[in-house]
Amino acid sequence: MKLMRNMFATHTDYADLKGAIPTNPAFVPSNVDGICERKGKFLIMEWKRPSEKVSEGQKILLKALASKDDFMVVIIYGNTDNSMVIDKYFLVQKDGSCMLAGQGLEMFKGFYRQWYELADGN
Repeated sequence: MKLMRNMFATHTDYADLKGAIPTNPAFVPSNVDGICERKGKFLIMEWKRPSEKVSEGQKILLKALASKDDFMVVIIYGNTDNSMVIDKYFLVQKDGSCMLAGQGLEMFKGFYRQWYELADGN
């Protein structure tokens, strides 16, 4: 299987669902950029470019996921346009606050391996 590396990849546009819930007209789906599962443990990854903000709706979603026992949520600032570039990444705590977890691709790879090992029970 070939991994995708396309900076022109499109995102799903949910604009036509805006207003579909009359009591909450701004309610539309959100997306996450990556999800891993290992033995019922989940790692959620949300990517943002360094100057990009997390929308209010995504903040609500990511905080809700982070509050779940088997979910770990990270917000990664960087890009995967030509190669994976990570400036820094934050762990979303169970209370919704964000903690700087590391900087750079190599440090993230270590974080990723550690998540896998913990999820695996090793």
